[in-house]
Amino acid sequence: MKPYTHTVCYYETDRMGITHHSNYIRWMEEARTDYLVQLGWPLEKLEEVGVVSPVTALEVKYQNTTTFADEVRIWVTLVQCTGVRLKLAYRMEKADGAPVFSGTSEHCFLDGNGRIVRLNREHPAFYQALLESGKSDES
Repeated sequence: MKPYTHTVCYYETDRMGITHHSNYIRWMEEARTDYLVQLGWPLEKLEEVGVVSPVTALEVKYQNTTTFADEVRIWVTLVQCTGVRLKLAYRMEKADGAPVFSGTSEHCFLDGNGRIVRLNREHPAFYQALLESGKSDES
């Protein structure tokens, strides 16, 4: 998968000129959305078939600061997909390769009524696309 690139916006920085820590969580979401697009399963398509994937857990580690106009590359990789739960890892670097952030997000899959969706049974094509993404890491 290709990395997602985010350029730090001025409004994402605090009074000290450093990116506020909460923005990295937003960038994880942007990168996850891009990851799904690359898989051929954008959020719009998932919603059309009645699947949502709320976040159930986050783990983060801040490694370096970023500031206005820094370019941040974000790699998303599959850690685990059980068909009911999904765990993704995120690695963020500045354009010069300096590590910025690493973390994971965990998600479950629900239908429109809030019931658990078992991807391997109910949406096997999406399930297979996720599994295939975990077989190669082009980072």
